[in-house]
Amino acid sequence: MTMAATVQGRTAESPARSKASRVAHVDVVGDLAEAEAVWRALEEPGHLSTPYQRYDLLASWQRSVGEREGARPVIVIARDAEQRPLALLPLTLRQSHGVRMACFMGGKHTTFNMGLWNAEFAAQAVGADLDTLFAPLRDQVDVLALLQQPRRWHDQQNPFALLSQQSAINGCPLLAMEPGGAPASRISNSFRRRLKSKEKKLQTLAGYRYHLATTDADISRLLDWFFRVKPARMAEQKLPDVFAEPGVEQFIRSACLAPRGEGRIIDIHALECDEEVIAIFAGVADGQRFSTMFNTYTMSEHARYSPGLILLRNIIDGYAERGYRSLDLGIGTDDYKRMFCKDDEDIFDSFVPLTSRGKLAAMAMSSLNHGKRLVKQNQMLFDLARRLRQAFG
Repeated sequence: MTMAATVQGRTAESPARSKASRVAHVDVVGDLAEAEAVWRALEEPGHLSTPYQRYDLLASWQRSVGEREGARPVIVIARDAEQRPLALLPLTLRQSHGVRMACFMGGKHTTFNMGLWNAEFAAQAVGADLDTLFAPLRDQVDVLALLQQPRRWHDQQNPFALLSQQSAINGCPLLAMEPGGAPASRISNSFRRRLKSKEKKLQTLAGYRYHLATTDADISRLLDWFFRVKPARMAEQKLPDVFAEPGVEQFIRSACLAPRGEGRIIDIHALECDEEVIAIFAGVADGQRFSTMFNTYTMSEHARYSPGLILLRNIIDGYAERGYRSLDLGIGTDDYKRMFCKDDEDIFDSFVPLTSRGKLAAMAMSSLNHGKRLVKQNQMLFDLARRLRQAFG
């Protein structure tokens, strides 16, 4: 179902800026199936998007999680005068306290959020193009809350970097890898020796192996284990279990089983022995970047040998050998991430008001997120907040 009429050329709100826009038509679509063909076309090589915005991943999230949360699809599709797709924004609409807010699809499960762009258009995009993209949303959206956006992706600027912005609440540790670089350029020799010493203990286990799950049976078996072990790990750390929320397990299983070329939408890497699964890391890959989504490791005595770190070493070396240029371990600054990742992805949030009510909401959300970021950056405040959450959570 198309939810808003096509907008031609320029908007009444900003005619002077819009004259420069290459966008001739904008449709706002509320049906995933109606947007699917254009969406998949913009995923193809030669376009600009992250693997978190693939149709199969976000459609699975919307059906399993978004609908349960009352999030309604609001998919913006821009075309030029020849009807060629220029951009697609995979948004959802929520209403809270009388404010209609549009966000990127994916909720807590997407590390990075972006539109899908024609690469040439993205490289030349100006403010007038963004005005034209947003214009047809004004009838149904008060504010755009566009969180965790990478400033650049594969050396090309995200067009939304033109928007007013602030640093995201949490950072994302990043490992840059030089194609053809020596193993020590990724992981130091001393760290490798420590991991090798630990791995010797695991190598005595019958059937010890590292592998990428490729069959439906392997994927389902590893996920069965993950959904048994992860709640225990989260409880041990006194953290809320986002994977226990309604629809999340269904979303994860569907996305992990969805095919993509010779692989899957979400790849699962595992360390195993005949006796048990020892550790898994799952994430998305696009030929240049591997980005982790979720992980856990055994509750058995084998956990003492750092299986998660050993698995990460294997994953990093494997992608480096395939010519990948970077790897990230998701949002957050856990100690293990800093063992591998010395840099940070530059990510930002934008709050874009589209109505007068949206201006107040944008100011409030911007201030709230700024405060959260200050707490995260101040270790004493962060520890206090964590203790309070544990005491009253």
